[in-house]
Amino acid sequence: MAACWACALPPLLAYNLSPSPTLINQCLAFGTWGAFVLTLAPGGLSGKAWSLHAALLALVAAVLWSWWPGQLPAPLALSALALLLGAMLVAWAATEVARRRDAVDAFAAFAWGMLLAGLLSTVVALVQVFAPGWADGTFIAHSGLVGRAVGNLRQPNHLCSLLLWAVIAAAGLLELRRLPVSMAVAAVVALVFAVELSASRTGAAGLLLLALWGGFGKRMSRPARWLLLATPLIYAMSYGAMWGWGEYTQHAVGAEARISHEGTGIESPNSRSRIWGNALAMVAHQPWTGVGFGEFNLAWSLEAFPQRPTAFFDHTHNLPLQLAVELGLPLSTLVMGLLAAALVIAWRRCRQAAGERHAAASAAWMMVLMIGLHSLVEYPLWYAYFLLPAAFAWGFSLGIPADEGVVAKPAAAGMLAGAVMVSCAGLALVDYMSVVAIYAPGDTPMSLSERIARGQRSPLFSYQGDYAAATTPNADADTALAFARAPHFLMDTRLMVAWARHLADTGRLDQARWLAQRIREFRNPDADEFFAPCKVATVPASPTAAATADAAPPFQCQQPVTAHDWREFTVPPAGQPAAVLR
Repeated sequence: MAACWACALPPLLAYNLSPSPTLINQCLAFGTWGAFVLTLAPGGLSGKAWSLHAALLALVAAVLWSWWPGQLPAPLALSALALLLGAMLVAWAATEVARRRDAVDAFAAFAWGMLLAGLLSTVVALVQVFAPGWADGTFIAHSGLVGRAVGNLRQPNHLCSLLLWAVIAAAGLLELRRLPVSMAVAAVVALVFAVELSASRTGAAGLLLLALWGGFGKRMSRPARWLLLATPLIYAMSYGAMWGWGEYTQHAVGAEARISHEGTGIESPNSRSRIWGNALAMVAHQPWTGVGFGEFNLAWSLEAFPQRPTAFFDHTHNLPLQLAVELGLPLSTLVMGLLAAALVIAWRRCRQAAGERHAAASAAWMMVLMIGLHSLVEYPLWYAYFLLPAAFAWGFSLGIPADEGVVAKPAAAGMLAGAVMVSCAGLALVDYMSVVAIYAPGDTPMSLSERIARGQRSPLFSYQGDYAAATTPNADADTALAFARAPHFLMDTRLMVAWARHLADTGRLDQARWLAQRIREFRNPDADEFFAPCKVATVPASPTAAATADAAPPFQCQQPVTAHDWREFTVPPAGQPAAVLR
C-alpha cells in the first residue's frame, strides 16, 4: 500500500492551487516516498551505491556554493537541497532493501504501484482525447493540446515517462510471475495506446528502447521478450487505428494531431535546437565555473541572444548540458562521470544476480535507463515524482547481491529518515498556503498588501510573494527585496518590464536599457504596451544625443551605452547590504 501511494498518487493528482501547478504533487511525492522509506525501515550503511551518492553530494555542494557565496535565494536553495537529500535517502533505502531476502517482494510492491499509476493515467488520457467534456480539472486535468493526451501532470512527455515506466513494471511483474500473461498483454497494449494518444516523440523513442531490451534480454522468458519486441508494432497499429478514427470523425487526434500542427516544415522558434544553441554559447562564455546551480534562466534571460526562443525556458531540456551551463565543465564532467559509473556498476550487478533477483534488478535498471533517455530532451528529474522513483530503482539495481540476501530487521534510523521526509512534506505544504492566499484570499480579512508581505516572509516560497510584490502596482511591499529574489526563480515579460522600470527609477538607467533590449528579443505581445512609446518617438543615435534633444524618448527606446554581464544585476545597489537582499 505504501508503494502504491508513493508511485500512483503524486502523478495522478489533478487538483492544484495557484501559483504553482505541480507543488502539491511534489509535496505529495516527497511525503509518500518518505512513508515508503519508513515502511521499508532500512538500516546500516553500504558502499555499493557510492558513485550515485557521490554524484548527488557533488550537486549538494554546487547548491551550497550557488547559495553562499553566490546569490541564489535561500528558498530556492533549500528546495533543491531537500530534493537531493531526499533522493539520497530513497536510494539508500533501496540499496539496503535489495540486500534482504524479501528484496523481490519490495520491488514487486514498487512495480505494482507504478503499473497502477500507468493504467489510471491511461484512463485519464482516454477521457482527455475521447471525452474532453468529462475533464473537470479537479480529478481529471484539462488538456491544453487539442487531440492530445497530457495526463494529470499536464505534459505529454511526462505522461509518456510514466506510461513507459508502467510498461517496464508490467514486464517485470510478468517475469516475476506476479502478473498473468493475458493481463500483461492487455496492460501493455493499453499503455502503448496511451503513448500514441500523447503524440510524444520522446515516448515513441522509448518504445524502441523497450524493443531493444526484449531483443537483447536473453535471460528473459519468451512471453516477456515477445511482448517488449511488439511494443513498436502496437504503437504503429494504434497510430493506424487513430488515423482511421480521425478520418471518420474529421478530427486529428494523437500523433496525427501533432503532424498536422507541425506539417509546415518551418522550425518552431521554441525548438530545442534553439535553446541548446544558446546554452552552448553560455558554456563557451563561462566554461569553468558555470552560472551557478539554479541560475540558468536568470543568466540566459539577461544575456544577448538576438535569435533566442520566444518562450521563457527555465531549463535547457538536456541533463548534461544543464549541468555544464550551471556547474561548469569540470564539475559537470565529474557528476556525469559518476552517474555513468553508477549506471555501468548497476548493469554489472544485475547480470551477476540470478532468478527473480535478476528479473527485478533488470526492470529497475531499465527504468533508470528510460528516464535517462528522456532527460536528454526533457528535465523530468527536476520533479520529485520522477526523481524519487528513479532514485529507488537506481539504488535497488546497485544494491542487488548475487546470493539470496540476508535477513534484516527494521531499523530505527530508516524509520526516522522516512518520518523526517513525511514531516518536511507536510510543513512545506503548510508554508505554501501563505502564498496561495495571495491569489485565492478566501475569507481572510487581510488586504492584498498584507497577503503579499506575508508571502514574502515564507521560508520556502518567498519568491512567489516577491513576484506578486514586483508586479503589483501600489502593493506597498518591499520591492528592493522582491527584485533581488524573484528573478532567480523564473523570468517572464511581466516581471522583466517591472524590473526594468525599477532599475530606471533607482538610477541604474543603463542596466534598464540593457534589460529592455532583452525583453524586445523575446518578441512577446505582452510587452507591446511597454514599447508603444518607441513607435512615436524618434530614437536618437545614443543616450548622449538624447540628452541634448528637446524631448528624450523613454529608456526602453534607447540603446545601452555598454554591454552588461548578467551578474551585475544580482549586485545590490550602493548602500544596500547583500544579506538583506538575500
